[in-house]
Amino acid sequence: MRTHTQTRDDRGTSEAGRRTGHPGSGVPAPPARWRYPMLALGAAVQLLAVGGRWDIAAAAWLFPVLLLRFGRTGRVASGMLWLWLANIAAAVFWLFESALGFSPVTLGGAVALAALLTVPYLLDRLLVRRLRPWMALLVYPSAVVAAEFVITQLTPFGGAYGSLAATQYGNLPLLQLVSVTGSYGIGFLIAWCAGVVNLVWETASWRPVRRAVFTYTAALLAVLLAGGARIAFFPSGAPTVRVAGITADTSALRAQKAALSHVIGGRRSVAAAPPAGLEPAMNAVADSLLAGTRREAAAGAKIVVWPEGGVRTLEAHERAAIAAAQHEARRSGIYLEISLSVYSTTGPAYGRDEALLIDPHGTVLWTYQKAHPVPGSEPFTPGDGKVPVATTPYGRLANVICYDADFPGMMRVPADIMLVPSHDWAEYGRPHTQKAALRAVESGYALVRQDAEGVATAYDNRGQVLATTDYFTTGRQTTVAYVPTRGATTIYDRIGDTFAWLCLAAVAALLATGVLRARSPRERMAAQGDPTGAPAGEMRY
Repeated sequence: MRTHTQTRDDRGTSEAGRRTGHPGSGVPAPPARWRYPMLALGAAVQLLAVGGRWDIAAAAWLFPVLLLRFGRTGRVASGMLWLWLANIAAAVFWLFESALGFSPVTLGGAVALAALLTVPYLLDRLLVRRLRPWMALLVYPSAVVAAEFVITQLTPFGGAYGSLAATQYGNLPLLQLVSVTGSYGIGFLIAWCAGVVNLVWETASWRPVRRAVFTYTAALLAVLLAGGARIAFFPSGAPTVRVAGITADTSALRAQKAALSHVIGGRRSVAAAPPAGLEPAMNAVADSLLAGTRREAAAGAKIVVWPEGGVRTLEAHERAAIAAAQHEARRSGIYLEISLSVYSTTGPAYGRDEALLIDPHGTVLWTYQKAHPVPGSEPFTPGDGKVPVATTPYGRLANVICYDADFPGMMRVPADIMLVPSHDWAEYGRPHTQKAALRAVESGYALVRQDAEGVATAYDNRGQVLATTDYFTTGRQTTVAYVPTRGATTIYDRIGDTFAWLCLAAVAALLATGVLRARSPRERMAAQGDPTGAPAGEMRY
């Protein structure tokens, strides 16, 4: 990289002094008047890349370019504060567009997640001037992966928010990368792109940056070509089984909601309410599900899935509800996956969120408790997180419930078909179901997500849609798909989150290298935002 010299006399006005923070830059930083419009544009574009219903895939590639550019100019403290506020705005916007509601829990979570997602900009700003150019390019993408990994592993939000991979749902060739790196590989590629674009932006001539541009372009093309080839030339080829997802008739569900709305209080109050006021409505929903199961079994379905909380029942009547489902499974000769929302007078949860798999003999193969109740809205005691797997003539069946699928670690199981009973709402049903496609590609199994009050979809192990149904566009939501009965072992299956751990290690190594490397006086001035008199946003060395 080239360096430039200047005299003390022209320090405040020379073109060489008007630089960004990247070593060797010879292009002026944006004038002060453009810094905040750039921040505003980046923050606005970021609103369209938060993993919500209004996402635009290209926005996820654009906003890091603008925010990274802003972060590399001006003073460190004020710049990071503005970037934190931009990330808070994005998280709050996600709460709004997803209709998740505003409460101390959700707003506190938004602030905390925004802080974690600001760290990559801070590390880039502090280290990019102190490292060799090729090392500097690794700081931001490695830190982005590290932030995503920490959010997924150490917070109750999993991959529901903060994952750039979720914004690329429609790009199937790119999506195949997650079968190797998990979702983190896509975040790395997007962040790496932002670093390369900024390098080009900051450098006066082509020669110093061409190797970085060619390397990134080759890597991106290799990912897209390999992903496209995986889809085109390596189809599953496995036998298929007819799977049906059943949701009760809309009229029955509305009547049940009306009956429950008359009970003042939470789950404990429902459990203690006179049964005569609730039983008829609850039984009507159960009867609708049983009738739909019988209908789809007669049409050829061998596996039938009900949505999360498909049957709501008082604890005293739970056994009767299960017995009715066992009878139907025996009569129809099918594997029936049912999901119950049980109301109990026993605290602290006052109920359970569970799913059961019943075989064609009427035997209950498992009873699974939801491992990740939604923070702030589901009081259930979490299950043990052990995903059940059963070997059947139609492959190995496994089961989680709704929000569990936002935690990649627990979804890495040896299965051929993953059943995911779910319950969303109009504003969040589609993006939440789309995120589940990542799990299918990561672990190499087909995934059937039957979503009450949302979008039900069946995916194959490449993330391709086999069938989909929107609850809000039909009075009888039934999803029928021919699902491959044999999955595939992926690299991600075998190595797990190795890529994310490598990125964490890279961040630590780069941080250590940057700290140990002595800074020149000009670098110290640049890190302080150039307090020697240059206009805001203009960095000097």
